[in-house]
Amino acid sequence: MLLGPEQLLAFLPAAILITLSPGPDNLMVLSLGIARGRRAGMVFGLGCALGCLSHTTLAALGVGALLAASPLALLGLKLLGGGYLAWLGWQALHSAGTRLQTGAPQGAEPSLWRLFAKGLCANAVNPKVILFFLAFLPQFISSGGSAGWQTLQLGALFTLQAALLFATLGYFAGHAGSWLNTSPRRGMWLDRLAGMVFIALGLRLMLAR
Repeated sequence: MLLGPEQLLAFLPAAILITLSPGPDNLMVLSLGIARGRRAGMVFGLGCALGCLSHTTLAALGVGALLAASPLALLGLKLLGGGYLAWLGWQALHSAGTRLQTGAPQGAEPSLWRLFAKGLCANAVNPKVILFFLAFLPQFISSGGSAGWQTLQLGALFTLQAALLFATLGYFAGHAGSWLNTSPRRGMWLDRLAGMVFIALGLRLMLAR
């Protein structure tokens, strides 16, 4: 069955408030948009949002619950996710003002597809998001229908509103960054700032209990 109006009215405002609250995804989209412009911020934000679909699928299949019950599996995911974010930050710190390196020639802009993939992976390997989906989505599931099907619908709806909000954040961050990026030296320091944000978020994820 499809989600009922009462479920939508309860779920959407909560999902929007959670998405807008300060968090790792917001900070990454904001810092990347400022450092590289609105297209990069929007594309990376879309990748982050669509990464939620992997957590939705895990929650619907019950795999997320198994991961949450295994401290070793969660530790592995934390190290993987935190290490990935720290690696992205390290690349930005050593980009010599040419933006995050993605295998493109020196001085070239990274592919938007690569930025999208980076956003997708940054969200998909974050175990905190897995735990959040396991705790958040079931609160809006009605006892009158399939829990798995409702979980998929709720996750898809969360992903859609997150994509719209992250794209908007990336767009306006890019507007601010377009002025700040007029100087090559200024652009280099913006990359440094974005790199430090990514490294800080990666270390925070790896060290969090």
